[in-house]
Amino acid sequence: MDRPFVIPGHLDAGPGAPCEGALHGRRRVAAALLASWAWPGVAVATIPECKRSSFTKMVSAQQVEQAAGQQYQQMLQQASGKRALGPKDHPQVLRLRYIAQRIIPFADECNPAAKSWRWEVNLIGSQELNAFCMPGGKIAFYYGILSKLQLDDDEVAAIMGHEISHALLEHARERMGKTTATRLGIELGAALLGLGNAGRMAGDLGGQLLTLRFSRDDESEADRLGMIMAAKAGYDPRAGVTLWKKMMAASKGAPPQFLSTHPSSETRIHDIEALLPRVEPIYAAAPKPTQRFGPPASKAGSSTSG
Repeated sequence: MDRPFVIPGHLDAGPGAPCEGALHGRRRVAAALLASWAWPGVAVATIPECKRSSFTKMVSAQQVEQAAGQQYQQMLQQASGKRALGPKDHPQVLRLRYIAQRIIPFADECNPAAKSWRWEVNLIGSQELNAFCMPGGKIAFYYGILSKLQLDDDEVAAIMGHEISHALLEHARERMGKTTATRLGIELGAALLGLGNAGRMAGDLGGQLLTLRFSRDDESEADRLGMIMAAKAGYDPRAGVTLWKKMMAASKGAPPQFLSTHPSSETRIHDIEALLPRVEPIYAAAPKPTQRFGPPASKAGSSTSG
């Protein structure tokens, strides 16, 4: 298996802050929950879109990043075993890593912890329309999203900026924190009101609806920050419009926005267009890429050849 690509100059993450879930006693847990809900503090960064939820404080960043790193390595091992891990000299791997190298230097402007992340970028030989960035900077693109949508570099940067933004905003950690808070609140409320399992079941449904709404918010937040990250790296933010038009064409028959955990493509396009006046000056002032790459040939199957 090829060794994962590591952005030079970024080292393994050091010890994280202690997990606040270790509070003693239900009274202290309840007090912490009430404080989180009543005073939703956020981390301030040099980019206004870099606000992070106080729910992240309920889960250890170190634990989340370690778990993500383990999952990522398992995925790479499985892909390598199926000969579906893009080799380091593959044209699309070189492309993804070049674009990542342009975006990542701006990451710690949003989240100072990103400076110590051990960033990795890999290509998986699957025809799925998918890409992600796990906590700690573990990036993967699926071959299908590059080949089926025939993405240009600006569109790839739009996706990569979006996925990196999920990691910088710590959305996975936030969702875990919300799940922890909801579970603790349900148990405490059911015990105080004597509702037992019926109260827990009702609370579980409410927790699902809460998670659904927050997931949409997460996607919108990552869209906005991702545009800025890509623009700082010298990639045209208008590519978000063409990207989502391609996604609309590829996802006909998808569920309506009300039933989805993601904003509809029409909503995303409208939001991107509304943000362009703020982001286009950032793009205009940014140094532009010195290399440009083309999309792979569209082929059937799960090969990473391109």
